[in-house]
Amino acid sequence: MRIDRILWGTRRRSPRGSGRRRPRDACPVSDEPAPGAPLMPLPPQPPGVPWPATSWPTGPLPDGVDLEGLLDAAFDPDGPLHDTYAVACVLGGRLVYERYGGTLPRFDGPGRPVSVATPLLSWSVAKSMLHAVVGMLVGDGILDLAAPALVPGWDRPGDPRRDITLADLLAMRDGLAFVEGYEDAETSDVIQMLFGRGQADMAAFAADRPLAATPGTRYNYSTGTSMVISGVIARALGAGAPYRAYLDERLFGPLGMTSATATFDDSGAWVAGSFVHASARDFARFGLFYLRDGVWEGHRLLPERWVDAGRSPRSVDPDDGYLYGAHWWTREDPLGTFWAAGHDGQYIDLCPALDLVLVRLGRTASDRTSEVRAWRDTVIDAFGGADAGSSSR
Repeated sequence: MRIDRILWGTRRRSPRGSGRRRPRDACPVSDEPAPGAPLMPLPPQPPGVPWPATSWPTGPLPDGVDLEGLLDAAFDPDGPLHDTYAVACVLGGRLVYERYGGTLPRFDGPGRPVSVATPLLSWSVAKSMLHAVVGMLVGDGILDLAAPALVPGWDRPGDPRRDITLADLLAMRDGLAFVEGYEDAETSDVIQMLFGRGQADMAAFAADRPLAATPGTRYNYSTGTSMVISGVIARALGAGAPYRAYLDERLFGPLGMTSATATFDDSGAWVAGSFVHASARDFARFGLFYLRDGVWEGHRLLPERWVDAGRSPRSVDPDDGYLYGAHWWTREDPLGTFWAAGHDGQYIDLCPALDLVLVRLGRTASDRTSEVRAWRDTVIDAFGGADAGSSSR
């Protein structure tokens, strides 16, 4: 069965399936978007452009692209994007622009100025990295997208969560009643999981949530869902050191992401919904990896169509109308844009039509998300209106 069909809702029921259930305490349910235009083809690495192994190949900005004003605005400490730490632009596989600024706050001393080598926090950009790890494990034959997720307790007779598949989890359509709220620590599952009573074993905390909707029928963005997936991986690979080694040997190492460090909880599971530290250049490496359809240095590291499954629109987020695929955000625009996104304005935008990777990292309040999006769109538009071929000269 094709990967993209599994994630688009073709479900294989296990003999232990319990049939239909009535959802309880359901949140507002978003409609699934109708399948739109075919996905924009993903561009290959241009001939003669080396892969960014130990260092990035560089090139000039295309004729007519002037980013100075846009970047001045992004790094303005009094501007709406306060604070931007790093911006990197990769066009046609070459690093054509980067800029760094601001200071990382510290509680025990003066802040640390951000430089090209500074590891910065991913927040939920890590979710898209988790998507890559799941793809590798599916390709290895270790995980099965269509089978019920192997979670302790879910396989008990009569447990309504026993039908939740890995595909449901990747699409944030597991049906779990997980509260992804940041205002009230007492009612917020994500705050309690990351920083409170659930932080020692985050996957178990998230998996303990009751079912609120039939699996596969309701979209609910949830960091807890990513932790349930991470728990599945920890049990499949071995918690702690074996899991960390897999990340280093199969993802960070092959891509040359030498600055990348994943945070693990006390149970030995990667906090895959929130915590990877890496430099902007290494986040750009990960973005280029997905723009190249999971191929790196001529070798396929992800199963065919895995990236397509991630960027195919599956749900409409009820809060902002954005489209969600499988641990990736997407939208139906002429450029085929899809992106990884994290709290405080962390973004990796990928534009197949332009062969563009745009990385923006910083610390911008959530009430300014619309300003960050407008800024990203303006930067992408600047490349879209230029002679992209001039970047290779």
